[in-house]
Amino acid sequence: MTTHDDLRPHLHFAPDGQDVQSRVKAVTAGALAIFTMEAEGERLGACALDSCRTAFVDTSRSGRRAYCCARCANTDAVRRHRMKRR
Repeated sequence: MTTHDDLRPHLHFAPDGQDVQSRVKAVTAGALAIFTMEAEGERLGACALDSCRTAFVDTSRSGRRAYCCARCANTDAVRRHRMKRR
């Protein structure tokens, strides 16, 4: 946290001298940390497809997203459909 230039306090996630890639990583990690605290962890999830290990942020209106992407949701729906037909 800093208050340089007589501005109100604000956050810096990386030193000014770091390369762009490092700064983007630091800002992304910081934003995720702030989001997680604000949402109290309610909007973080892990894909429900057994073969997928992807974590995601649930941005759906209802907050009930179960899959990281439409492809995983469709793959699981097809699997469940084929199991019913057996």
